[in-house]
Amino acid sequence: MKNILKKIGIVLVIIFVIAQFFGPDKNNGDLATVEAFLTETQPSEEVTIILKNACFDCHSDHTRYPWYNSITPVNYWLNDHVNHGKEHFNVSKWNDYSLKKKDHKFDELIEEVEEKEMPLNSYTWTHGDARLTDTQIEAIINWAKQVRTQYAFQIKQPE
Repeated sequence: MKNILKKIGIVLVIIFVIAQFFGPDKNNGDLATVEAFLTETQPSEEVTIILKNACFDCHSDHTRYPWYNSITPVNYWLNDHVNHGKEHFNVSKWNDYSLKKKDHKFDELIEEVEEKEMPLNSYTWTHGDARLTDTQIEAIINWAKQVRTQYAFQIKQPE
């Protein structure tokens, strides 16, 4: 029995080592892709810093990867989080969204931040600067509501 367990352990170690040579594609787009979003929504400097620290890694085409992203299977787990985040809200594709979709995304942003669903706890465990204080939450929500007001005005305007 000990011999079988030893063989199974050796096989698992070999599989783990081989797996380290494979991994998902990284989200290494240019951070400049968020400029259209920032220009259009005009966040304050404080909100811009919050967005860069707490949002853009999962909601843009550029991710700052931690050291442990080099370990398989962790890199697949992180990649799944990033892809899922970008499916819901990708500021790098901001110009591709219609005005109504942009307004809806900000409505969702407000709800997620108010309910403290974003940023995810699994993200803030390793990114302490992404843990939002009540003051930061208030700043994000006030900015987002202001942006929604502008979108509401533009949506009502005849073309």
